[in-house]
Amino acid sequence: MAIDDEPLALQQIAAYVSKIPFLILKAECTNAFDALKVIENQQIDLMFVDINMPDLNGLEFVKSLSKKPLLIFTTAYGEYAIEGFKVDALDYLLKPFSFAEFSKAANKARSQFELMQNTPEKLESNDDYLFIKSEYKLIRINLNEILYIEGMKEYVRIHLSAQKPVMTLLSMKSLEEKLPDKKFMRVHRSYIVNLDKVSTVERFRIVYDDKKRIPVSENYKANFQRFLDKNFMS
Repeated sequence: MAIDDEPLALQQIAAYVSKIPFLILKAECTNAFDALKVIENQQIDLMFVDINMPDLNGLEFVKSLSKKPLLIFTTAYGEYAIEGFKVDALDYLLKPFSFAEFSKAANKARSQFELMQNTPEKLESNDDYLFIKSEYKLIRINLNEILYIEGMKEYVRIHLSAQKPVMTLLSMKSLEEKLPDKKFMRVHRSYIVNLDKVSTVERFRIVYDDKKRIPVSENYKANFQRFLDKNFMS
């Protein structure tokens, strides 16, 4: 769906959409109120939304939605960029934008949409390995190869010792429940670490390869301190 109070802007978006095979323009709206009616009656996966519109601007419109489609803002005003990303916009196209810029933003939306479709019905696991769904495949991950797990909004990134990270649409909570608690510990809202891979700790920061430093947050410090105390040699 495209939402813009300027007819010429809607025409441009429609023309760009027609050139991209994986996009279908379901609706064109000149104001946020018409857009609300569309969302109530149709399945919309992606919105291109102008910010500076009369009555109800694009930011206010997006904030009013209880369930948001993927979102790309289109506007002539660069000062709204930070506010746009605060409402989880995938991209921010500054008018006048080229087809190349539009196509790049659309491909970003496509990647996010495909990732969101990869939600497995359940996470298969035991004490040695787990299977997760990623990029339309079931991937076996040996637990002893996991360095740490990073939560990133709708999905998680599993960092491994011998290969590139694997991303999947899972919650940190579901992983925490499945992983054996003798080997894995939640140390932060966004991190679960493999305790067997913890080799250096600096001021409650777990160091990996002298580059990545994972903070241990206040809510998890006591539990992590017990792990350190249990294994500390003076």
